[in-house]
Amino acid sequence: KETWRLFRILSEFIEGFDELSDIGPAVSIFGSARLNKNHPYYKKTMEVSNLLSKSGYTIITGGGPGLMEAANRGAKQNGGSSIGLNITLPKEQKPNRYQTKSLHFRYFFARKVMFVKYAIGYVCMPGGFGTMDEFFEALTLIQTHKIYPFPLILFGTEYWKPLLDFMRNNMVKSKTITVDDLALIDMVDEPSEVLDIINRHMDRKMKLIQAAPSKDAGTGAKKNRGAKTGV
Repeated sequence: KETWRLFRILSEFIEGFDELSDIGPAVSIFGSARLNKNHPYYKKTMEVSNLLSKSGYTIITGGGPGLMEAANRGAKQNGGSSIGLNITLPKEQKPNRYQTKSLHFRYFFARKVMFVKYAIGYVCMPGGFGTMDEFFEALTLIQTHKIYPFPLILFGTEYWKPLLDFMRNNMVKSKTITVDDLALIDMVDEPSEVLDIINRHMDRKMKLIQAAPSKDAGTGAKKNRGAKTGV
């Protein structure tokens, strides 16, 4: 049984890598499955997603209801790529109908790799344990230099400020984190601010890619005209 479980895990990674390898620059949006279409944050999530989609970014969500649905919906309404990384859960996880591409996972850890691997930024709308789990995992990976730094955006000052106050007043004070660690986080209230932050990051990243030396520079080897340059 343990051996076959390894094959199931491997199959989820393979499918994710195959399906998402060509989606282009993407933004992962997280948020509560429990806030319905009448909630103000549902409408704000749609606005954020719509703006990002219009600017050419693929939207990735957990594929479920609530604010995940709002993010997929905002992208699909604009004709953009709207990806859902669905997972099997006892309740609350019902795939929404606004996905242009759907993947299905059994294991949280395989799914979480896909969120971070193909994103150039995270937008965390108000949410519960799942949203905080994704946020803190990415924050830890950036803090420990395990992934290339990208924007970690908390949307909704009223909702997220108490969390940042705790970090500042308790964690920094106790020296379990530093003030510099807090600089890795942005907190905003307007969809346009999200787009500005993502665009600035994308501009910086493109400049780094363009400035990166070719792998065969100085070796005398001829460059492959079709080769891609990455960071």
